[in-house]
Amino acid sequence: MAPCIACRGRGLIAHRDGSDTICVKCDGKGKIPCATCGSRGLIKCETCRGSGSILTRNVGVVRWKTLSTRKVSATSGAASVPDDVFHRAKGVQLCNTQAHQCTPAFFADSFFLNKFSSEVIAERAPVAPTARVICERHTISVVPVTRVTMAHRRRSFSFYIIGYSREVYLKDYYPSRFCWGLCPCLEWLKL
Repeated sequence: MAPCIACRGRGLIAHRDGSDTICVKCDGKGKIPCATCGSRGLIKCETCRGSGSILTRNVGVVRWKTLSTRKVSATSGAASVPDDVFHRAKGVQLCNTQAHQCTPAFFADSFFLNKFSSEVIAERAPVAPTARVICERHTISVVPVTRVTMAHRRRSFSFYIIGYSREVYLKDYYPSRFCWGLCPCLEWLKL
């Protein structure tokens, strides 16, 4: 509140004849209210419009990344088949575990599979220090491979039938333009 300029803070206007009247500007109070804060001493915030709180929005960006380690252990007869052929093929799933951190699988009757599972777990992809592991999955599948060897005019030719989807893998290009006896074989195998 500021003193009224019209009545000099008295609240009354003095006349020459000695009479007084109530000051119209300050309504007889002697002080004029502040036009900015309404004499409350507070100025309304322009951002929150005097409510004291504002609605905000925080945006968090989460980047997901799947790390994968794949390993193929083929027998000597199927060693010439590339790993990516095995990754596409369908086989029998022996193990499918999911946990925060997987442990090697245990098979009571197979030392080879236990060792293989331990090697895969040991070779898991490294995680950055700023990242957090949500979940791991450990899967072991057995994919059957059938090697077919054919002979025609003292020349032999081999191909592989991979997995239960029966995909055919030819190591080398087919040696003849006349089907070389392979078409009846594939029909007999129902491929």
